[in-house]
Amino acid sequence: MKAVVMAGGEGTRLRPMTSSMPKPLLPVANRPIMEHVLRLLKRHGLNETVVTVQFLASLVRNYFGDGEELGMELTYANEEKPLGTAGSVKNAEEALKDDAFLVISGDALTDFDLTELINFHKEKGALVTVCLTRVPNPLEFGITIVDEDGRVERFLEKPTWGQVFSDTVNTGIYVMEPEVFDYVEADTSVDWSGDVFPQLMKEGKPIYGYVAEGYWEDVGTHESYVKAQADVLEGKVDVEVDGFEISPGVWVAEGADVHPDAVLRGPLYIGDYAKVEAGAEIREHTVVGSNVVVKSGAFLHKTVVHDNVYVGQQCNLRGCVIGKNTDIMRAARIEDGAVIGDECLIGEESIVQGNVRVYPFKTIEAGAFVNTSVIWESRGQAHLFGARGVSGILNVEITPELAVRLAGAYATTLKKGSTVTTARDHSRGARALKRAVISALQASAIDVRDLENVPLPVARQQTARGSAGGIMIRTTPGVPDSVDIMFIDERGADLSQAAQRKLDRVYARQEYRRAFPGEIGDLRFPASVFDSYTGSLLRAVDTTGVAEAGLKVVVDASNGSAGLVLPSLLGKLGVDALTINPGLDESRPTETADARRAGLVRLGEIVASARAAFGVRFDPVGERLSLVDERGRIIEDDRALLVMLDLVAAERRSGRVAMPVTTTRIAEQVAAYHGTQVDWTTTSPDDLTRVGRAETTIFGGDGRGGYIIPEFSSVFDGTAAFVRLIGLVARTQLTLSQIDARIPRAHVLRRDLATPWAVKGLVMRTVVEAAGDRSVDTTDGVRVVEADGRWVMVLPDPAEAVTHLWAEGPDDASAEALLDEWAHVVDTAGR
Repeated sequence: MKAVVMAGGEGTRLRPMTSSMPKPLLPVANRPIMEHVLRLLKRHGLNETVVTVQFLASLVRNYFGDGEELGMELTYANEEKPLGTAGSVKNAEEALKDDAFLVISGDALTDFDLTELINFHKEKGALVTVCLTRVPNPLEFGITIVDEDGRVERFLEKPTWGQVFSDTVNTGIYVMEPEVFDYVEADTSVDWSGDVFPQLMKEGKPIYGYVAEGYWEDVGTHESYVKAQADVLEGKVDVEVDGFEISPGVWVAEGADVHPDAVLRGPLYIGDYAKVEAGAEIREHTVVGSNVVVKSGAFLHKTVVHDNVYVGQQCNLRGCVIGKNTDIMRAARIEDGAVIGDECLIGEESIVQGNVRVYPFKTIEAGAFVNTSVIWESRGQAHLFGARGVSGILNVEITPELAVRLAGAYATTLKKGSTVTTARDHSRGARALKRAVISALQASAIDVRDLENVPLPVARQQTARGSAGGIMIRTTPGVPDSVDIMFIDERGADLSQAAQRKLDRVYARQEYRRAFPGEIGDLRFPASVFDSYTGSLLRAVDTTGVAEAGLKVVVDASNGSAGLVLPSLLGKLGVDALTINPGLDESRPTETADARRAGLVRLGEIVASARAAFGVRFDPVGERLSLVDERGRIIEDDRALLVMLDLVAAERRSGRVAMPVTTTRIAEQVAAYHGTQVDWTTTSPDDLTRVGRAETTIFGGDGRGGYIIPEFSSVFDGTAAFVRLIGLVARTQLTLSQIDARIPRAHVLRRDLATPWAVKGLVMRTVVEAAGDRSVDTTDGVRVVEADGRWVMVLPDPAEAVTHLWAEGPDDASAEALLDEWAHVVDTAGR
């Protein structure tokens, strides 16, 4: 049997290490990762190997040649352009078409028993066998579920935490029959997991999964690269280490000169012809490459040093990676997580702080204090995007400098001359950051339409009118000292997950586009924004019967920007409206949950005394809406969703409504009673938006005051929901309290459990296994449905070490019991 080693990836996440070196040549224990892979293949009799190459292909060819030094026969299949995981193997079809073959990545470190994998493939008569393993964090891999016989039942590529239903992942190692090439189009970018496997499963072809025992590490990040070194030194992976073990865990290669007075505390590795002087101290998990010089007094701990590096006297290197041919001069200090590229000069007594990236061929002057990356790179956050954009503490995590870099990265994803709409809430912090954002956009050849202070729905609507995208800066709801930088797409919705990842990659590399002097973007301030918004809204939403009904309503603007649109709206609506808290208050750009509750209580008192039909309270940016009925009683947000659903469905009598899977199933009863259906979505707002764009969707909501009125917009809009509600109430003969009373009571309870990141995948797999024969829904997280209709949902939080649980039963006690049962499952798995 032949093997295919895929060695064409660029390894962008590992830059600057991969700026001048292909990822498969990165050394692990002073030997390229791909060499470890080739030696593993040879151990299992796979001596004939095709290597697929693309990025810096000549370096891979030059290093391994025809494989003679390894006792193997290597040939190469070169890609002129990236062809994807399947396309690159298809490119080597001529050499593989006669028999089954094994596919393996050239940049993953493993010691799996490939012979057992091949035997499993033959025993099952599989067309494709996917090698699987279990990992603590499955986000970056394809999740796979197999049945008792090993046949693949479900496969999901690179899930979000809401889609994690197992910790069994695809390692990218496959055994395949040549018939699989019939499903791969030539000279086209095709992926196994994203394109070929789904088609094979759809046709019922035999795809099996083999869960391998042993070590596997996808060396795709700086953290995993350093971890792989430590694991080799600790003996956790069965690979060959060149050299002699002169004491337990201390490996020294041929020709190395280590002075007896040097301090060595293993496990560590010193490469061939390296020189370590007296007084130098090398601590555990350090790898010193070939021809490296470590001068007296130098201290290295958990550090990976590539070949031909000079480490001067009194240098202090901790937890960093040093590229080849780099000189580190006397008393320089490089901190944990920093990466120095190839052929750099780090001057005397300079300090490179943790997580800084220094790209190849750079010079750090003597005595310099470097806390940002040089020259193109800067440290990217592990999770740049949160639930609603990029969030953090103002002037601590979200600074003007970060805003400039983020806006520059966003501009780089757009064409020169594109228009971006900017907006903010009424806080001073948002105003300051927006100015930085505008400057960065203009400097990147982007024209800017600045709306200044407007409600978020207005910013979305204006962005959708001819802009390539938009940026809204607001105070984080409920967190006065934090801000959100929200990115809006050309349709006015939040950026999709794919667009977020693209922006994340550009930001991480920080390879910004800069405009030539004649290309600096224009800045305009559009007029009559509020009139335009209200005019469009009133044309789109049915307000027939409002003028005749003589309604009186109380509107609380919460001292936020929502109040800016009310003057041009209420007069045209023809209702008797009492507006409270209309003025802007810069000192209160958001409100806590307690303050909002107190505001609703006060609103209820005013509604009751004024004998109004109902009252509404906007959030400060006009995105969300809370309700008070004619008696002055607060209608809780989850209950208000059902009231709105009942009103809309009763009037429309057909169509579909979009709601997250955490919503009570009473919503299905309400919708069905009026001849409509519920489309269940994930808890992500952009998923609700996606469904809201469908032609058949008549309504959407999230149960937290966010409503979608599709005839006007596919995003949350408090003002549009208010206008829709006025029209519905005017045309019905029922009050809000009467509608509320006819809807059954829901009993949905929620609980949050602390869950370490390292066990989240295990927790979700345990939940699926514990479900047994019960119905399981994996729309978002895992929802387990009991035979009697009770259900529990388990959802890992995407940003925190927390797992969320929801349960619904016929009463609170039943829901509480269900929560207790599944909380025990989650707790047990998380220990």
